Amino acid sequence: MPQWLKDAVFYEIYPQSFQDTNGDGIGDFQGITGKLDYIRDLGCNALWINPCFDSPFKDAGYDVRDYKKTAPRYGTNEDLYHLFEEAHKRGIRVLLDLVPGHTSEEHEWFTMSQKAETNEYSNRYIWTNHCFEGAKGFPYIGGESERSGVYVLNFFKCQPALNYGFLDPKEPWQLPTDHPDCAATREAMKDVMRFWLDRGCDGFRVDMAASLVKNDDEEKTGTCAIWRDVREMLDSDYPEAAMVSEWGNPRLALKAGFHMDFFLNGRGNGYSTLMRDYESQEDHSFFKKDSHGDITRFLDDYLPKYEASKEDGYFCLLTCNHDTLRPRYNLDETELKLAFAFIFTMPGVPYLYYGDEIGMRYLELATKEGGYFRTGSRTPMQWNSGKNAGFSDADKDSLYLPVDEASDAPTVENQESNPDSLLHTVKALLALRHDQADLQADAVFEPLYAKKGAMPFVYRRGALTVAVNPSGETVTVPSDGQKSAIYSIGSGRWENGQIVLEPQSFVVLEPNTP
Repeated sequence: MPQWLKDAVFYEIYPQSFQDTNGDGIGDFQGITGKLDYIRDLGCNALWINPCFDSPFKDAGYDVRDYKKTAPRYGTNEDLYHLFEEAHKRGIRVLLDLVPGHTSEEHEWFTMSQKAETNEYSNRYIWTNHCFEGAKGFPYIGGESERSGVYVLNFFKCQPALNYGFLDPKEPWQLPTDHPDCAATREAMKDVMRFWLDRGCDGFRVDMAASLVKNDDEEKTGTCAIWRDVREMLDSDYPEAAMVSEWGNPRLALKAGFHMDFFLNGRGNGYSTLMRDYESQEDHSFFKKDSHGDITRFLDDYLPKYEASKEDGYFCLLTCNHDTLRPRYNLDETELKLAFAFIFTMPGVPYLYYGDEIGMRYLELATKEGGYFRTGSRTPMQWNSGKNAGFSDADKDSLYLPVDEASDAPTVENQESNPDSLLHTVKALLALRHDQADLQADAVFEPLYAKKGAMPFVYRRGALTVAVNPSGETVTVPSDGQKSAIYSIGSGRWENGQIVLEPQSFVVLEPNTP
């Protein structure tokens, strides 16, 4: 386990939308580099940059055309190497987004795999043996290649699935996972990882990490074996490199060799109950004031996963990501403060999505580059009151996506001048986390008070006691041992043997020394 993860806080950047420096309306590497001081001062010491490799951008870069070349719209490979270098000078690590399950249909590997004559890439993707033989049970495309066969897809039509084999082959065209051509796919992806690690990258967020081997069993036996092989390489050659999986099952992901796994949003799951319970008929999000939220809905899902995986790595909470509606969709600034206070004081490694620190809104927009409903969470960062909110000098019509033009659209500039802003709260919370080892990734976590349908939620982190009351009522809960507040939002305190939390309050308490 890379030791730097213990005190890591990640900042996720959608590069198209962060900072444009050349006036073309699209964010770029130089824009990210120019904002590294802002990211450091915010309290984030690690970055996750969404896909930035060469791509036709039919799925916002998750359709890779060349794994070893950056997309020209962001800059050159050398620009990215420079970003690594400047980040490291500031104590910031950088993860890139790895897409191992599929490529773009324009990737050279696929162009070669489509050919009628056999070559080293013929089995790099999954093909049936005849142009009229469908890939039963899988999405597929036929009739577009000189090769007689149809090819299996992952997700969009533009994303042919790479061939890591089938755990339980059922058809002649399904290769076993130990087939040399399937092993070659795995080795090719390891080669991509080495390429970037050798040039300053600090690891990878892995897209759809659970889905490599087809016909895999419930324990993902075939896919886990691939990642354990990758972990052996990292432990041997790149021991400081980190891997986080888009998996949502830490018991499997961390046993497979990932250092971190995300608690991903899913309809009705524990994470969704915190800030996004509007997917049901009524919004009972825990952090929404007077919504009658219930923390046990979160804990019933979270605790078994946390307990089953805490010895193997980190189960990570995030404010949002590029696939999820921003939390400002249904929460106001005070509600966001409490939600983020919770996320930044929980175990694991927290992830902050760009713009959440100022409460950027979700915008209802038409789809862009395969974003569909997700597009509204990918809008340009709002820096100031200048042109295009300081994101770009381009004409409005040339922007990658429109900026929030509301008169009260939050900006970094406005919130930096307001000591009570969400931005200053995030800075204070992250400073507190860095200062207190008991609030970092692997300190002990234990719920102390969590009653169904009742407030507050109280939990232990090491020797510290943390309590949050999102409701509009003052609540109290017994608490032995005299304690003092080291941080609070609203009005929270220890008093006469109990924790007192006034409406919409949060407090971190430390025991008084004798």
